[in-house]
Amino acid sequence: MSKSTQIVLPQSSYLLIFRDIYYIILSMKTINIDKKNDNKKLNTVLLKEFPALSINSIYKALRKKDIRVNDVKVNQNVTLHEGDEVKIFIKDDELFSSVAKADAPLAISTVYEDSNIIIVNKPAEVEVTGDENSLTAMLSNKYGFPVLPCHRLDRNTTGLVIFAKNKASQDILFEKFKNHEIEKHYICQVYGIPKIKHQTLNAFLFKDTKKSRVYISDSCKKGYQTIITEYFVRSSDKQNNTSVLEVILHTGRTHQIRAHLAHIGYPIIGDGKYGSNEINKKFKCKTQNLCSFKIKFKFSTPAGHLNYLNGKEFSILPIGSASSPIDDIPSWAKTLF
Repeated sequence: MSKSTQIVLPQSSYLLIFRDIYYIILSMKTINIDKKNDNKKLNTVLLKEFPALSINSIYKALRKKDIRVNDVKVNQNVTLHEGDEVKIFIKDDELFSSVAKADAPLAISTVYEDSNIIIVNKPAEVEVTGDENSLTAMLSNKYGFPVLPCHRLDRNTTGLVIFAKNKASQDILFEKFKNHEIEKHYICQVYGIPKIKHQTLNAFLFKDTKKSRVYISDSCKKGYQTIITEYFVRSSDKQNNTSVLEVILHTGRTHQIRAHLAHIGYPIIGDGKYGSNEINKKFKCKTQNLCSFKIKFKFSTPAGHLNYLNGKEFSILPIGSASSPIDDIPSWAKTLF
């Protein structure tokens, strides 16, 4: 090879080199999973190993794929097993600084409670079920006995969640949700202003569990399930080209609202999976502006010892009523009042 010969690396090689330097700067840490941590969730192990680390830092690292299990990048809170090797690439000031842990104990607002059920207003960035950082675990610790979730919301969706205080109540509510005898109303902020102010949409949804996302089709295909989504335009902002929609689910599929609205051209602002990163950056929004704001009990069949709930509704927004909104409603929803 002559002295004048130059070796030109492909652009991807430079990216790999910079990535390696980036990892070195972050001081990679390795955790070997032993028997006592077998079958535990990733974030449980990390929080135990690094007490100053915040749960938000963990999920940020997962989104960026800065955590590896057995040299495989992970973007979910996976279950670990004895013999696994976990490599993390998180800055030392987040791992060890006491200042970095800004997670104050979450104040969970109770909207309704009786001897059988609890209805709470879930904040964003909290799983309904899971390990000790889940909403279920926090409420169980608060009450001193296991509370039982009756349905779920996505981690970054806020709003009303029903918990049962006993198994009999949970079984009844499971059945009522399955039979669509409990109505859930959502409110969301989308990009764009629908010309049709009230519409019931019919489509088909396929859930890809490997990719942890769903796909929408206007025609029926193999493996797709029917979905029905109803929306009302409650307000619009022509200057910013945004709307606030009330949404009622007539079928309850995974990510139904988020995927269905994106499919018709009105993505939820802040939705990193089905929305637009460009739009999310424009509005400086990191989590989807979606809230389950109202629950209505509409029993058409006997509900045993929970019959007293029939006809009741609970809301954190005064849409359709003369009441005032509670203090901890989403900031973007306050434009309605």
